Amino acid sequence: MGIILGAIADDFTGATDLCSTWVKAGLRVVQVIGIPEAGQTPRDADAVVIALKSRTIPADQAIAQSLAALDWLNAQGVRQVVFKYCSTFDSTAAGNIGPVTDALLAAMGQDFTVVSPAFPRNGRTIYKGNLFVGDLPLAESPMKDHPLTPMRDSSLIRLMDAQAQGRTGLVPLQTVRQGAPAIRAAFEHLRGEGFRYAVPDAVEDQDMIALGRALDGMALVTGGSAVAMGLPANLRDSGDLGAALPSRLPRSQGRAVVLAGSCSTATRAQIAHVTPIWPTLKLNLDRIAAGEDIAAEALEWAVAQTGPMLIYGSSDPAEVAENQRRHGTMEAGEMMERTLSTIARGLLERGFARFLVAGGETSGAVISALGVTALEIGPEVAAGVPWCGATVGERELALCLKSGNFGGPEMFTQALEMLDD
Repeated sequence: MGIILGAIADDFTGATDLCSTWVKAGLRVVQVIGIPEAGQTPRDADAVVIALKSRTIPADQAIAQSLAALDWLNAQGVRQVVFKYCSTFDSTAAGNIGPVTDALLAAMGQDFTVVSPAFPRNGRTIYKGNLFVGDLPLAESPMKDHPLTPMRDSSLIRLMDAQAQGRTGLVPLQTVRQGAPAIRAAFEHLRGEGFRYAVPDAVEDQDMIALGRALDGMALVTGGSAVAMGLPANLRDSGDLGAALPSRLPRSQGRAVVLAGSCSTATRAQIAHVTPIWPTLKLNLDRIAAGEDIAAEALEWAVAQTGPMLIYGSSDPAEVAENQRRHGTMEAGEMMERTLSTIARGLLERGFARFLVAGGETSGAVISALGVTALEIGPEVAAGVPWCGATVGERELALCLKSGNFGGPEMFTQALEMLDD
């Protein structure tokens, strides 16, 4: 039947998160890294997710890349497009979620869309238009200290109104609980009142399923991966999708490594869990900034170890703040990403074939360094975190790209155990 659903994701881990959502629904999904060439069309795919690295770049660049991705998806004849961003709605103060959404709406000739970063199964819920992370409002969660995109407001309505060209309205929980017809009616009411965006409340997965049903026929959908949960069912009802297909683990033999750049609370807990049981190396940002060849040292260290290992640059909020003070907010992160990506490429050359990467920006840098252009999405390790397969030259790789905030403390060990079962 060809490609029916398309998505544009603003980072690599978010892309795999969305892919995993659709794989669980039985779709054949391909994730491509960056914008494909004009004649490059994945075969045997129901959905294609284009992974960009556009969350924190200048807004005009994010818009240009997103529109180019949309052009490619349109050329494939997709029926519906998802603009996927993080379930904590993190972006720069001026965007890029609002500006990119505006540009996509204009390019598609549309005047209304949904704004839904909710992911209840991972503790991201929306109530009265406010985004919660677990039991905490977004602005009181660890996201308030994110090194690149600190979130200091919990109101999605205020956040979107500050970024975008149009008004944002609320679809309250009591309406969502009445099901898809009531949600669609609320959308039409908001559109009639001149609103351009709708934020639906959602506190349980059933709310996201109802929302997905209500999104049938909406050309552009925006949100986290859970907003796409109900979309395949709409297409199956219309006969546009075949039977669900099972996913499979990547077939990869070789040494395993975890590369962590995320400074999130969840990633730091995962690092703490494996530190007593695995060989572990923390990278020193001051030495990197001084021009020392930390990557070469790390590679020499890695080949001398046995079993799985961890190489990381993650720090607690106080250390992050001090690093940013000394080296610059963006520069500190970019130096660490470059170092981790150089290490990744060196490990690939030395026979490593299983890479678990923590952090969206880090994942983007590592995937680019490895030369990966497409991913086959496999089963989940944790909610929103699948194993993926990729081919580089003649090498089969297993890749797990983890959003910094996702997964429990034992996720690193559990991920590798899955491949060995």
